[in-house]
Amino acid sequence: MKTQPHIKTEGTSKFQIGEIRNNVIHYDFEKIKTYLNIKGHILFGKNFRIYKEDEGLLFKLCSYFIQDHYSCAQMGIDTNKGILLSGPVGCGKTSLMQLLLHLAPHKTNYEIIPTRNIVFSFNASGFEVLEKYNDPKNYCFDDLGVEPTGCHYTKECNVMGEILLSRYDLFKAKNTKTHITTNLNAEELEARYGSRVRSRLREMFNLISFDSSTTDKRK
Repeated sequence: MKTQPHIKTEGTSKFQIGEIRNNVIHYDFEKIKTYLNIKGHILFGKNFRIYKEDEGLLFKLCSYFIQDHYSCAQMGIDTNKGILLSGPVGCGKTSLMQLLLHLAPHKTNYEIIPTRNIVFSFNASGFEVLEKYNDPKNYCFDDLGVEPTGCHYTKECNVMGEILLSRYDLFKAKNTKTHITTNLNAEELEARYGSRVRSRLREMFNLISFDSSTTDKRK
């Protein structure tokens, strides 16, 4: 059976988020929003909704994840880089990255890993944990900056800083993509991980930010 990535099935319902013309899917953002709202209810509960003030940011993310190269170029987004999604606590960064996994998995896919869990694994198992992420698989490191300093048998390590340096090498050698969510701004990231990491972040990521006045949606 021919796959139809422009038609999403949830239970007995089908959602057409675009149409195929000349073997190319032409997506419809309004239909994508409808589908994402439904999928959000399924994943996160009935209180989930896409906020009007976030639609501009969502359009950027959707354009990236469906790999709409033309729209992305118009917005200064490089489809060969990863996404660094920043914003205040509770603005919906993690939920969006979880949700957008379902939009076009035939084009973009990744595993979401909380940075705290990575450091806890390092503390228990040591440096072999760093090697786990030195592979060509795509990851989204969630909540970068909230994790504690790693410490294995009294030896301290800036675990995420080391992993990001390895991911940079993979990005340069194999175009491996890494995504990040964070509450920190550029200066705070540099203070936490150093100028060397910050310099590489500029090369690896498209920075997409919620407005600093965005409210905590969990309240």
